[in-house]
Amino acid sequence: MDTTQLLKGVLDLAVLAVLDRSDSYGYDVVRRLREAGLDDVGDASVYGTLRRLFKAGALNSYVVPSEEGPHRKYYGLNDAGRAQLAGSAKTWAAFAHTMNDLLDDVDKGTP
Repeated sequence: MDTTQLLKGVLDLAVLAVLDRSDSYGYDVVRRLREAGLDDVGDASVYGTLRRLFKAGALNSYVVPSEEGPHRKYYGLNDAGRAQLAGSAKTWAAFAHTMNDLLDDVDKGTP
């Protein structure tokens, strides 16, 4: 199965979930998603998602100076982002439950 198509559908939810744990800058979000098992996530996709969620009002942003290079733009959830995360998590749980039910017979080898 092509996981890139699945990832496109859930990237907003994944990014919001990462930022729910702690504010982060773009590359750190990418790193944390990959560490969680989303190996195919692309840098450009995550940066685009962060910009889009920010423009939609789901994220706050602020700049933090860095001694290791250029300043970093951090993103964090605001109330709208937390509400979007809660709604999307509920939708995902229902969808995953339905898919698990559909695939249950496959796992058992039942036609």
